[in-house]
Amino acid sequence: QVQLVESGGGLAQPGGSLRLSCAGSGFNFSNYGMTWARQAPGKGLEWVSCIDRDGSEEHYVDSVKGRFTMFRDNTKSMQHLQMNSLQPENTALYYCGKDRCGACTTNDYWGQGTQVAVSA
Repeated sequence: QVQLVESGGGLAQPGGSLRLSCAGSGFNFSNYGMTWARQAPGKGLEWVSCIDRDGSEEHYVDSVKGRFTMFRDNTKSMQHLQMNSLQPENTALYYCGKDRCGACTTNDYWGQGTQVAVSA
């Protein structure tokens, strides 16, 4: 069955960096776009970024453009979110999602999430 396992969360200081990772299994990873979404305390799920199946196309929510970069390694069935210049408002539970096809689109599976906290 499809499994998505996130890692790399933790505590960072404002202005710091973290790299989130997502390992996919149970499906042909290189055939599907992938997504990151997050849920901040007391708020709903917010889409953050997506990448198409070969990494040639990425999209980001405006608030993270220029600071977050999504990339993937299909040989390892992994994708990553490099987060730089972190701000306290980036504190959230970050989820990895599998898209329904090779392009950035809606999602059919989600991981359990990895917690990111940004605080001085």
